[in-house]
Amino acid sequence: MPWRLLRFGLNSKHPEPRMFSDVQALKPSYDVVIIGAGGHGLAAAYYLAREHGITNVAVLEKGYIGGGNTGRNTTIIRSNYLTPEGVKFYDTSVKLWQDLSEDFDLNLFYSTRGHFTLAHTDSAVRTMRWRAEVNKHYGVDSELVGPDFIKRACPSIDISCNGHAPILGALYHAPGSIARHDAVAWGYGRGACQRGVEIHQQTAVTGIEVKGGKVVGVQTSRGHIATNKVLCAVAGSTPRL
Repeated sequence: MPWRLLRFGLNSKHPEPRMFSDVQALKPSYDVVIIGAGGHGLAAAYYLAREHGITNVAVLEKGYIGGGNTGRNTTIIRSNYLTPEGVKFYDTSVKLWQDLSEDFDLNLFYSTRGHFTLAHTDSAVRTMRWRAEVNKHYGVDSELVGPDFIKRACPSIDISCNGHAPILGALYHAPGSIARHDAVAWGYGRGACQRGVEIHQQTAVTGIEVKGGKVVGVQTSRGHIATNKVLCAVAGSTPRL
């Protein structure tokens, strides 16, 4: 381990301020309650504050920031989907990613490397061609490529797959990128905190209170919170709520 890293880790005084404000008590009510402090929940809080001036917001997280799906994904950033809605939605997302490190003043290790979706059957090749044409129609850089192209780009790949289901082609998506996904949660969280949003970790939501067909509050492991707007961004834990 480098000496500088060890020295920094053992030092009780750090030159950088805390990433997130140390909020203790829950207020009795908030304009907005966001359940889940992952990428989606923290992004919503960040943009509500930055773009709309809505800062009386509580983000409630049963564990720790970015400890759920955000910390366990494939790191891939792409927009080479099939449906028109998906292509346009994710293309906007890809463009947001390109400037996030600058927006956050935090290195997300965003790196554009290109993305291959491999096809091992004739039907898969047809689907890749279909996706490529849909992508091109909406201005997204994707194309169907053959085994030679794949081999040149990835010399170590075994096109034959050792004789089992060889690679026949691929959908190549040049803007495909990767990033440090947990840092995205930290960046959104810090930006939201700096604008007045409260993030409460170790605070589990146990129920959403509804009266007359409208949300009026949430029940948590730390008590009741009144609110008329709730965003549930808990990925795989959604059925529990």
